[in-house]
Amino acid sequence: MILVAGGSGTLGTRLIPLLTERGADVRILTRTPPGAAHPVGAQVQVVGGDVRDTRAVEQAVAGARTVISAITGFGMARDVSARTVDWEGNANLIRAATAAGVEHFILLSVCQAAPTHPIELFRMKHRAEEELRASGLAWTIVRPTAYMETWLAVLGDPLLKTGTTRIFGAGRNPINFVSAGDVAGLVAVAVADEAMRGAAIDVGGPENLSMAELVETIRTVTGARGKVSHVPVPMMRVMSAVMKPFNPAMAAIIQAAVVMDTREMTFDPSETRRRYPSIPMTRLADVVRHRYLDRASDGVGETRNHAVT
Repeated sequence: MILVAGGSGTLGTRLIPLLTERGADVRILTRTPPGAAHPVGAQVQVVGGDVRDTRAVEQAVAGARTVISAITGFGMARDVSARTVDWEGNANLIRAATAAGVEHFILLSVCQAAPTHPIELFRMKHRAEEELRASGLAWTIVRPTAYMETWLAVLGDPLLKTGTTRIFGAGRNPINFVSAGDVAGLVAVAVADEAMRGAAIDVGGPENLSMAELVETIRTVTGARGKVSHVPVPMMRVMSAVMKPFNPAMAAIIQAAVVMDTREMTFDPSETRRRYPSIPMTRLADVVRHRYLDRASDGVGETRNHAVT
């Protein structure tokens, strides 16, 4: 049995089919069971529960040989945070997995996770990594760069639905974006490949693009036009400080956007490609085409709540 915590999110929904295709029995732990409805089949069990609830976590972990944590508290929800989910929730999962004798724990962290990173999410992911390393469990840590799908939801969806979108900052800073589908492929390989145990793997996409270039790619592929506005960085800093007391989730997102507009966020994927040549590196244009053209022609759409990671 493989437990996927956060199985109804951006990564989880792409990972579940890969696991079941390999014949695995999967249990999904999610706060929002309806969001996990589409991958459910004979091999998939959905359990409603919160990783902040130690009893719910213990029940979900029971009987699992592998635990995959794809959780994040970074996003628009006001009742969770990177600290309570990405650190404390992961700590609950790790401790429950240790007590239950789980054979392998795979943690989805984030590229550049570090104890002094200016974004809280990156600091909390680092703390979770340290908890896992000290647990005595066999572990694999996967550190993706920013998900293409997340930022298409943030910038592309409004552009195509309303004809306008807004870039936080100048939008000229190069950032590495990776397809969540490619990361899911790497995680699926890590489940079976014992050589990947004890490895912390940074994984990114083939392109370093600015937010402005991301929007331009959307326009080029879809033919969409519309208005693109910018929020200046000084205004963003003021907005983050003003919002923090009454809307800390939004304040954290704005603060993260400041960092992404001003900090080195590029990644060279050549080493990961050399070590894991079977994992594809999908270009942004192909993900845009699938999301807005191929899926639209099939009558399929995404309404999931994406975290900004």
